[in-house]
Amino acid sequence: MPAELIEDSYRPSEDEPFMNDRQRDYFRRKLIAWKEDILRESRETLVILQSENENHPDHADRASSETDRAIELRARDRQRKLISKIDAALGRLDDGVYGYCEETGEPISLKRLDARPIATLSVEAQERHEKRERVYRDN
Repeated sequence: MPAELIEDSYRPSEDEPFMNDRQRDYFRRKLIAWKEDILRESRETLVILQSENENHPDHADRASSETDRAIELRARDRQRKLISKIDAALGRLDDGVYGYCEETGEPISLKRLDARPIATLSVEAQERHEKRERVYRDN
């Protein structure tokens, strides 16, 4: 279905077939827009970091600037990992498996996908996964 046919007000509904063309297009657009926002923010951050690269004669200013830089670099690392997850979700859309739980094969709820379009597990499977992680972490 051409992208022009899907209006901006469209929201996936439980009343329509799961992962039909409109839903796939909706999530593809959402993922691509999210990725573009992250890349734009990353470019802006890079410009800011480069402009702040001047020498600070005051030790406190220099230390503060280095702390800010470390925080920004950690944020960029998280963004890089998020982009990787977005790309993986786009790949699942291409492969026709997007929206289905990797553990159970059941559809992931549209509400969950709308809130977290990179989700790979249903809420129930995610809760089991987190419970197992807590058990292993606590031992």
